[in-house]
Amino acid sequence: MGTMTLENKSYDASDIQVLEGLEPVRLRPGMYIGGTDEKAWHHLPIEIMDNSIDEAVAGFAKKISVNLIDAKTIEITDDGRGIPVDEHPKYPGKSALEVILTTLHSGGKFNNNVYKTSGGLHGVGSAVVNALSSEMIVTICRDGYEWHQTFSRGKPTSPMTRGNETRAHGTKIRFTIDDDIFGSGAVFKPVKIFRMARSKAFLSRGVKIEWTCNPELLTEDMNIPATTTFYYPGGVADFLAEKTDNKPRILPKIFSGSVDFPDDSGRVEWALTFLTDENGAASDDGFFASYCNTIATIDGGTHESGFKAAITKGIKAYGDKVNNKAAATIIGDDVFDSVAAIVSVFYKTPQFLGQTKEKLSNPEVARYTENALRDPWDIFLASDPKTANAVLEFVVNLANARIKTKQVKDVARKTPTKRARMPVKLADCSKHGVAGTELFIVEGDSAGGTAKQARDRTTQAIMPVRGKVLNVVSNSDERFGNNKELNELIDIIGAGTAKDWNDDKLRYEKVIIMTDADVDGSHIASLLMTFFYQMMPQLIYGGHLYLSCPPLYKLTHGTESIYVDSDEQLEELKNGKYKGKKIEISRFKGLGEMMPNQLKETTMSPKTRRLIRIELPPRTDDGAEDTEKTRTIVSELMGKKPEFRFKFITEHAQFVKDLFV
Repeated sequence: MGTMTLENKSYDASDIQVLEGLEPVRLRPGMYIGGTDEKAWHHLPIEIMDNSIDEAVAGFAKKISVNLIDAKTIEITDDGRGIPVDEHPKYPGKSALEVILTTLHSGGKFNNNVYKTSGGLHGVGSAVVNALSSEMIVTICRDGYEWHQTFSRGKPTSPMTRGNETRAHGTKIRFTIDDDIFGSGAVFKPVKIFRMARSKAFLSRGVKIEWTCNPELLTEDMNIPATTTFYYPGGVADFLAEKTDNKPRILPKIFSGSVDFPDDSGRVEWALTFLTDENGAASDDGFFASYCNTIATIDGGTHESGFKAAITKGIKAYGDKVNNKAAATIIGDDVFDSVAAIVSVFYKTPQFLGQTKEKLSNPEVARYTENALRDPWDIFLASDPKTANAVLEFVVNLANARIKTKQVKDVARKTPTKRARMPVKLADCSKHGVAGTELFIVEGDSAGGTAKQARDRTTQAIMPVRGKVLNVVSNSDERFGNNKELNELIDIIGAGTAKDWNDDKLRYEKVIIMTDADVDGSHIASLLMTFFYQMMPQLIYGGHLYLSCPPLYKLTHGTESIYVDSDEQLEELKNGKYKGKKIEISRFKGLGEMMPNQLKETTMSPKTRRLIRIELPPRTDDGAEDTEKTRTIVSELMGKKPEFRFKFITEHAQFVKDLFV
């Protein structure tokens, strides 16, 4: 083990920091709500509303109110039982209300006798919202009285007091998001809150949700009312009917239903139809939405897998029954190419990936959901042969179109057979066609995982590579031929190599090399650029190859944060704008150490990032002279003889001032 000497530095028990109460939430909000960006502060009302929804799903509440009071303040009310206000047995002198709102991992959702299913199993939701609010005002109606208490930044600012007598029951929570955490620009967007309230209503069959918004916050382009009531007695079926009203579709009525899971562990509700255009072809208006315990699972999960398996197998089984041999070619992507569908599960013990619960991971839920759907779907098809035949013909046509056009550029990414040949590590984008799409080649699996969370899934694909790739200049053709990683990149990009290049098969408009802002990262970027120059120079000549520019530091002063690209820029800021001021400096050792929102803001979002386009010298009429000169430079700098590199560095180092132009 190496040794290190630190002058005037000690390390003892006094250096160990113990965070109490809700201090960890304020110190590291990203651990609890995924970051401090717009998505994060819009997640806070969801945490409070989920508690009200849990009361409704359990049968104790019938009405919920959502009131957007001003740009930073929202109030959510329900007519449930009301948060308990009696003294908590484990915390003498404190009410259960105060414990719930000031202590992590507290609440009634750990006890299945209180809630059979719940969106918030961690017991952190209300307390986290309290911690990240500059003010929270709570009113409880229960036990014949009103009860009041106020909080700020996770701490009580008043004792709980008993108010007027009342026969009402329920909970009202008003909170204001904290500028110290989210910045002064943090405001609620009415459209987002409106859609959130509406989705909770159709997922909670028979529950009324009243929406109210300060009219001063609304503009004509938002196209939402200041007040309305959401009420869907038929649940997801009512909502799907509303969404697809007046749109051409195959099914005369929506396929919908609800089935309980085994052992009273939960249930699944669903609604599905097939949309067409005016000519009967597949429509672009389709969508698929999934939820667990009323929480949107935007990354899907096992309930989606089970639902899709049941529908796909049912159609293929019907095709086999009526002796339609083409049904054997159907795959899931054909079936769900043009559906409008919602699947919502309620489950006692859900397991999610991440605190913000965007993907359900319980493996048994896939089996439960598939089993629940198979009989109702088979019966639905068998009971109406005319409709079943129309669905089968529709899906078979989509399968035939996929097979016939799998080499066409516009559908290359969508083609399931093509996707099946893609590497497992590739997280592809969903956009059809090349325009606006980007492939990020990322250094390492850790950074790749962060990039997958930070990306725009519609247009941005992620492919992680392991450390330093093969140097194609200093290695034999045989070694390159056996190199799986580089050959996978050729397949992913799709246009071939220099000898058989075909622009029409290019799968992405931009190919972006994204490596750490250090020496190793620069080396990996150099190796990748060399690979592209040697194997597919047309990618560079076409203006498709780029380098990303991740920052080295994040400098924070109060609520202001600045990302810094170099040590020189950091020193300039420390001795200039921030001289004599208290600043916090975070050093990004690697892309994988960034939070997804940081990586998105600094390196991936087209609105805020910087890219360097890789270019080659313009070709002469015959291209021979410049091509030979470039090839010689690359061969010398990336070859086996280090003396060429040493010579180049000593001759040109004096001219390097700023690489980021």
